[in-house]
Amino acid sequence: MKKGLFIVLLVSVFTQIAVGQTIKTGVLVIGNGSNAIGAGFQSAISGVKTLMLIQKSGLNVSISGKSMSTGLEAQFLKRMPVSKAITDNNGKILIDQVRANEVLKVWVDSLKNLTVIRSVKPSRIKRSGNNWNVLLADGRTIKAEVLVNADGTNLPDIEQKLWRPFNYNDNLYRMSLSAGYELGDSNANIIPLSNFQIPEQENLIMLDRKHESLAAGQAGGATAAYVVFFKTKTSLADLKIVQKELLNYKLAIVPFADIEFGDPNWTAIQYVGLSGFLKAGFANRQANFMPDQEVTTAEVKEPIKEFYYKAQIWFDDYKEEKMTIGSTISLVSMVGNKSPESTKELVKKKWEKQYHFKGNYDLNRPISRREFAVLIEEYLNPFTVSIDKTGRVIR
Repeated sequence: MKKGLFIVLLVSVFTQIAVGQTIKTGVLVIGNGSNAIGAGFQSAISGVKTLMLIQKSGLNVSISGKSMSTGLEAQFLKRMPVSKAITDNNGKILIDQVRANEVLKVWVDSLKNLTVIRSVKPSRIKRSGNNWNVLLADGRTIKAEVLVNADGTNLPDIEQKLWRPFNYNDNLYRMSLSAGYELGDSNANIIPLSNFQIPEQENLIMLDRKHESLAAGQAGGATAAYVVFFKTKTSLADLKIVQKELLNYKLAIVPFADIEFGDPNWTAIQYVGLSGFLKAGFANRQANFMPDQEVTTAEVKEPIKEFYYKAQIWFDDYKEEKMTIGSTISLVSMVGNKSPESTKELVKKKWEKQYHFKGNYDLNRPISRREFAVLIEEYLNPFTVSIDKTGRVIR
């Protein structure tokens, strides 16, 4: 009897402690699907204290076999080998959720900035200035600087469509934070930064619960982490810093379907893809980079002139129909204030071992789109050129 009374009192004490407990975190992610997993993991990986609140005991990862697999999704598939041939009628990869949760638990345990609270529901979400207070059903309160809502919990009136078609009708492709999710039978889709910036809702990122993807979550998590790390607001998130963070963790932000994730020039092609110097070709509802195609002067002339004043002078003098290896080196040398002869020697030295080019180094040979992208990225680095909130170049 005394022992039973002791247990009751002990439970009562711990319950009272839980009721009054306040948990502080940088980023709070609510949800247990792929959106939430991507956001929580990336926020923690980016070095910010992150808490994932899931209302069930396990996570529920889903992957479309028609989407591009990069970033955290590629890492997940590497940790948990899944045959892409095992798909349902909608092209969704069939995943053993029990095994997946085992893999994800090990992954969670390896992330020092990530805490997961399971099987607890939020009963109220309330704004506190630019931050958030979330009251849990067990009486605890979470205070978060940024809220990533991945399942619409307690915020039913705020819907956010994230994915949009990748095209060149405007310059929003330059603002992309994620790419390659299959939507409407096409994986040529992107998420611009502006789709994470909800008017009059600072430090709130809503992930589209109708379209679960690690790619969308990863982009949202990096944006949330930026806000916390730099003590700012979502409306002031720096596009270039967030893009660079995501590319550092190998998330595609331009949906070039024909450039494999393990391609040695993948990063350079992604960076140049954002500039629009080499535009994608569209076939079978995919965007293709066409790396072996020769570069014409006409296709790169105007985009490069938009970025660099000096390029206008160079193109005024260059009358050839196609760009060659030699003319490309001449262009980057003039615009980048580099010695043409020294640049030629440096490019020749790096041609095979560092650039991994298979074509011969011949200054008179027409240059391929792959070769052009790598040389432009290294010697002109268009990614550093500032753009405004509509994607237009600021000069």
